[in-house]
Amino acid sequence: MRRRCLALPAAARGLGLMLALVIILAAAAAPLARALAADAPPARLAFTASGKEYRFDTGALRGTLREGGKSIGLHPVLEGTPGANVAGMLGLFSPYRLLTADARFGTAAWDWASQAQLLPDGAVEVQWSPDKDHPLAITAVYRWTAPNVLDFQATVKPQQDVRRFELFLASYFEGFPRSFVYVQENPGADGKPGFLEAAKSAGVWQAFPRDEDAARIFGDGRWGRPPNPVDWKIMPRLAAPIAMRRDAKTGLAAVLMAPAEDCFAISTPFGEEGHRSVYLSLLGRDLKAGEASSARARLVIGREISDQQAVALYRAYVQK
Repeated sequence: MRRRCLALPAAARGLGLMLALVIILAAAAAPLARALAADAPPARLAFTASGKEYRFDTGALRGTLREGGKSIGLHPVLEGTPGANVAGMLGLFSPYRLLTADARFGTAAWDWASQAQLLPDGAVEVQWSPDKDHPLAITAVYRWTAPNVLDFQATVKPQQDVRRFELFLASYFEGFPRSFVYVQENPGADGKPGFLEAAKSAGVWQAFPRDEDAARIFGDGRWGRPPNPVDWKIMPRLAAPIAMRRDAKTGLAAVLMAPAEDCFAISTPFGEEGHRSVYLSLLGRDLKAGEASSARARLVIGREISDQQAVALYRAYVQK
């Protein structure tokens, strides 16, 4: 009897020590668990790999990046339920022409083989490696930062010195028959900054440069090189690199933007022209061989976005 009474407190003491140890270990692990949770993206803001493609469903938008493993951006992009596609065949945020003052590298980046991988935070990184037609490397990262907000960053590293390199980033829409660009002096706003509509009366292909130096880039011969040369009509100067396509039937707006130091022009055909496109001319500066240079851009798709809200979205973006 006496031995049993002595054994019970000993066992209790052992269990108490084990419980205390578990509590201590749990307390030590909690900060790490919280840190890992903070670093992990919300599941809906992460791409998922599906063969050569990358799927997304953010709750606001769903679709595919690199459809069929091709070097294009987002297509299709479905909005709402059951979901109408808002992206044209060559996608949203597709790197297109690669231009300098002296050359055009290949036809388009979407004709240039690339490889992609899913990053730990749910973003997708795309890499184009140098070849005989493209003496440069490009890395692009696509990342959802909100259910209706896509961020893009491109890093270019040329193998030779290049003058006024331009990465022409293209977005093609389904619907969205009206196109606007944010200019310094908008005739419709008493000459104040505002969104100027790209009207047919101003020409088919309209280019809105950042400043006079940017306007001169359009005249250095790059746009006369085949295939598909373009004769741009130079339009009023940008107040900031913001463009918007609107669709009155759905109430949807697509807002495209980039920091002023990264984007020297925005181009678009008149609103109802068949391409339904907006182009961001990124970089536009001399690059040295072996030196990397980066540029950013953002796409926001939402309903009933006012002009004032579009400008506020831009200010919030560039102030980060």
